[in-house]
Amino acid sequence: MPAPVRTSRSLWCIAPARYDIRADVLAEPEADMLTVRTLASCVSRGSERLVLHGQVPASEFQNMRAPFQRGEFPFPVHYGYQSVGLVEAGPSALIGRTVFALFPHQDVYRIPASAAVMVPDDIPAERAALAANMETALNAMWDAGAGPGDRITVVGGGVVGLMLTALAAGLPGAEVTLVDVRPERARFAAAFGARFAVPAEIGSEADIVFHTSATADGLQTALNAGGFEAKIVELSWYGKAATTVALGGPFHSRRLRLIGSQVGAVSPERRPRWPHARRLAKAVSLLSDARFDALITHRVAFSQAPALLPHLIDDEPDALAILLTYD
Repeated sequence: MPAPVRTSRSLWCIAPARYDIRADVLAEPEADMLTVRTLASCVSRGSERLVLHGQVPASEFQNMRAPFQRGEFPFPVHYGYQSVGLVEAGPSALIGRTVFALFPHQDVYRIPASAAVMVPDDIPAERAALAANMETALNAMWDAGAGPGDRITVVGGGVVGLMLTALAAGLPGAEVTLVDVRPERARFAAAFGARFAVPAEIGSEADIVFHTSATADGLQTALNAGGFEAKIVELSWYGKAATTVALGGPFHSRRLRLIGSQVGAVSPERRPRWPHARRLAKAVSLLSDARFDALITHRVAFSQAPALLPHLIDDEPDALAILLTYD
């Protein structure tokens, strides 16, 4: 007897600052595939803002593709990569398990079992939806080569910046400072065991500086914070925007090193031993810390996403992780 037809609803960027929900019939499952009913998906605010406004450069259309993306940049496109759901069908050992997948915003979907990462029982589904952000932070730590005792400055207190703050503060003896233009982010720094400063308060003695604000001012602040021969690790993705910074003076006299960090590739020292499945599973496991729950500041019902998400992404400066919730 043929399997019953399953339908799904998916969130598409259809024009600048416009979303729409589309209904689809799910393809028939192939061997070793899972049917996943979504519990929560997280909006990766920086990347998805660029997608929402058609700001992905043509040269990066292929590199910027999400693993299960449909459509083509700039529009219409079904985009996203942080989804957690319950396995409803597939290999018997996996039915009923909670999994993370690099899947766009959709209420039910089918993926190969190899594309699912098991979520440990002690990690709530909503927190697990932050796993791709954690993978980005973990990879940046590897790119930096940060170690015990380092003076580490994180410029930009968004989701990834705060995850970096937490990881860096966990290094024995590390002196970690979170820098942000919003003084209210000090409470997050304190929760993760770090100092806090606004840009005007920082010195120039850091061994390692991470920049995550995606602004030219933030990058200049990061460059100013580095000590002699410090590493400046740039995580921001600017899309089509031009970025102007002053590379005279301290940049040369301090022999600063500017390192681009992007989660699509792993630092050379770890690349041979850390395939994507291993590092994504590690990112999920690092979310066992309940302090990361505070990074979820907004929840939006999936059906209300077209109406509410553009405002939250563009006009809500205090928003950190924005979760879509599903019935």
